[in-house]
Amino acid sequence: MKTVIATDKAPKAIGPYSQAVKINGVIYTSGQIPINPVNGEVLNGDIYAQTKLVMENLKFVLKEAGCTWQNVVKTTCFLDDMGNFTAFNEVYGSYFTSEPPARSCVAVKTLPKNVLVEVEAIAICE
Repeated sequence: MKTVIATDKAPKAIGPYSQAVKINGVIYTSGQIPINPVNGEVLNGDIYAQTKLVMENLKFVLKEAGCTWQNVVKTTCFLDDMGNFTAFNEVYGSYFTSEPPARSCVAVKTLPKNVLVEVEAIAICE
């Protein structure tokens, strides 16, 4: 049975999608971008600040689903510029201090709302 995961501690979905979906103990999150969940505004910071907000938003979605970073088995990361990879990786790595998940990281032409970074995750939480 599919369960929709939603929390007000992360940005509300701005389209026809859910923050996350849980089915058979697997959590699939939608991509998180650096939107402040309180005021709905995009953070106009550098890659460090935007990545931190993305990871915090993702953390709250995972928490609502009953998961932690340790439950994450795969992430997909989108950057607006691979020139930001080292800085992104520094912040991202601080959230996965042991046994990091598998990951894909790609540069894309444009991200929603012209942000610098977006991250989605798959986690296993029974």
